[in-house]
Amino acid sequence: MNASIVNGTGISYLESSIEPTIKLTIKPTLFEGIPDGVVAIIAPVIAYWLFSGMFHLIDTFELAEKYRIHPKEDVNKANKASRIEVLREVLLQHVVQSLVAYISYKFDPIPMTGFEENGIWNLKKSLYSLFSRYNIPFFINDQTIVFLYNYGTSFLKLTFCFLFVDTWQFFLHRLMHLSSTLYSKFHSVHHRLYIPYAYGALYNAPVEGFLLDTLGTGIAMNLAFLSPREQIILFVFATMKTIDDHCGYVLPLDPFQLFFPNNAVYHDIHHQPFGLKTNFAQPFFTFWDEIFDTKFKAMDKEFEHGKKVNIHEYKQFLSNRETERLEKIKKFKASLESVDDEKKVDDEKKKDM
Repeated sequence: MNASIVNGTGISYLESSIEPTIKLTIKPTLFEGIPDGVVAIIAPVIAYWLFSGMFHLIDTFELAEKYRIHPKEDVNKANKASRIEVLREVLLQHVVQSLVAYISYKFDPIPMTGFEENGIWNLKKSLYSLFSRYNIPFFINDQTIVFLYNYGTSFLKLTFCFLFVDTWQFFLHRLMHLSSTLYSKFHSVHHRLYIPYAYGALYNAPVEGFLLDTLGTGIAMNLAFLSPREQIILFVFATMKTIDDHCGYVLPLDPFQLFFPNNAVYHDIHHQPFGLKTNFAQPFFTFWDEIFDTKFKAMDKEFEHGKKVNIHEYKQFLSNRETERLEKIKKFKASLESVDDEKKVDDEKKKDM
């Protein structure tokens, strides 16, 4: 984000016919003594533990049982990884992630400032030329142009990163399910958590964690030429979104679940045995599942027209499945008992003969 003045004073250069000169100086940091690039490394790690810690407190003290997806007692019963194992792997991923990010940071140029006025002036000139070419009256005021320059460019770059990360993760994630070798060696680790919880969001095999999260986001960052401050936004936002997808709750007014179709319920389906081969899309959108027809089918009515499944519908769905499962077990046992009874009758007849 740039630091140009957006109010009416200080943008008189936009009315000048002379292009502003560029006078580069080192850009001040957000926090004194800490380079913005270093903040981009440590901020997502801090965000991970603070945000997942919040959900852990909610979980421990049972502060939102109404909005919990699975009963608390089922978590340890269903999951195949201990809490200590999960903590160990997540900490390892954070170490690898931070080391890779630090190496990348050492090759980054020093952030500079002093070019913004020139950029804003040229943006106005380009927009004016575009409008003139199509005989459209120029109606964009100077404050709007400054705003577009300061925030519009960053918005487009971050949107590109969201789409790239979604694409990268969908195809790699799907590949790990299609390949029995990749699944058994790497991705099966993450699926040891049948009932996900917040700080288990990055519980992965180290190789998968590097390929899926660290490398994919790093490539997106470089392709979009993100500034260190834009990197902070991308890394922190993506981290918090991933935690929210694995949190095990559908809290009211949760912004991540309100504004994104890919949410805790959507991803929980993928963690269940019945949904393992569906709902590969993560962490933001669901369009790749729609394109490849890999969206979970058993709840089509709830998903239709882009509607998000609410927690009550999903819990009812899970309850119905469990009832059906128990009924099948009951019938199977009854059939075995029937076979045993028939066998006993046959044995008795043979004895009487």
